[in-house]
Amino acid sequence: MMIPKKVKHRKWHKIAGSTTSVATRSTNLAFGAYGLKALSESWVTSRQIEAARRVLTRYTKKSGKIWIRIFPDKPVSKKGDQSVMGSGKGPVDHYVRAVVPGMMLFEMDGVSETDAREAIRSAGHKLPVKSKFIKKEVFGNL
Repeated sequence: MMIPKKVKHRKWHKIAGSTTSVATRSTNLAFGAYGLKALSESWVTSRQIEAARRVLTRYTKKSGKIWIRIFPDKPVSKKGDQSVMGSGKGPVDHYVRAVVPGMMLFEMDGVSETDAREAIRSAGHKLPVKSKFIKKEVFGNL
């Protein structure tokens, strides 16, 4: 699973309320010909990213190339079940990435469009966000 090697601050503050923002960067295909774009917002854990990556790898049969455009760097802490009020914040349990609408999650290349469409559709089911298949627009010779 993906976790940061070194962090400046071990625990972060939790941001209050929903941001309801739209992504301003990493919104276009940069590496591959096909991609998975988020349509809703949510926290995506490192386990969910790994599950989607495995689906994409299985469909490419090691012939294509996959790019993971998100990295979980936000620590989420969790206290024990029967801990009393007070006594601190609790240890870091897992890492997440806050995904907003319009963000490109995965890209792939080197496979046919039908294989890529099926792979990206299956990978999207592993994630807690609504998503859609994106294809790079190819312009004719101008």
